[in-house]
Amino acid sequence: MADLTILLLRACLALLAMPIYLLSFVGIWKPFCKKVFIPYVLGHISDIHLKKSKKQRQELFQTLPDFRRGSGELRLLEIGTGCGVNFEFYPPGCKVTCTDINPNFQQFLSKNMAKNQHLHFEQFLVASGDDLHQVPSGSVDAVICTLVLCSVNNISGTLEEVLRVLRPGGAFYFLEHVAADPSSWKYFWQQICHPTWKLIFDGCCLTRELWKNLQQANFSELKLRHVSVALPWTPVDPHIVGYAVK
Repeated sequence: MADLTILLLRACLALLAMPIYLLSFVGIWKPFCKKVFIPYVLGHISDIHLKKSKKQRQELFQTLPDFRRGSGELRLLEIGTGCGVNFEFYPPGCKVTCTDINPNFQQFLSKNMAKNQHLHFEQFLVASGDDLHQVPSGSVDAVICTLVLCSVNNISGTLEEVLRVLRPGGAFYFLEHVAADPSSWKYFWQQICHPTWKLIFDGCCLTRELWKNLQQANFSELKLRHVSVALPWTPVDPHIVGYAVK
């Protein structure tokens, strides 16, 4: 009965979103989504999420200086930089390489770069998380990834690339929304919203159990917490936050 209810409610939601499904069918939605919808809508959503998660981000990134090299240098690589909302939390003087599969965030990214003159921005690479071939192996001290693993095509491939580009002893920092408890109403609504949400938000998956992927990756140490960073009127919660050491 529960499965039938989910299917019926999914159908109702799809009916409401029928114009988007039709645009997707004729090949219009995806380019519009990447060029206009995602940069502008997610730009504003990122600001809201930042306000809700500011404490968690401050606590998370305060340990970044611990991963400086002996020379005092700290090289950061951010996967899925988007609008650059994490920049304010990075230590002064660190060198930042930004990557994103979608180059259309430039307006918001440039704005946050200008606001964070305490950082040295080295380059922006158009790249997916599972293909960072432009980044040399063992070349960075920390990799940052927030609200990105929900939409990558290959989670294990992305984590393999993270391990490759990190130097020995470097760290992977993450803050990601994940599937709720399967016995909860939140998970019930995540299942209903999942297909339409994934279409509208360019591959964002609501029901990934990302903590399992991190546990199975070849990190030497994993520090992970489950937290709540609820966004009003959305199924994007709970979250995991922490870091893993190579």
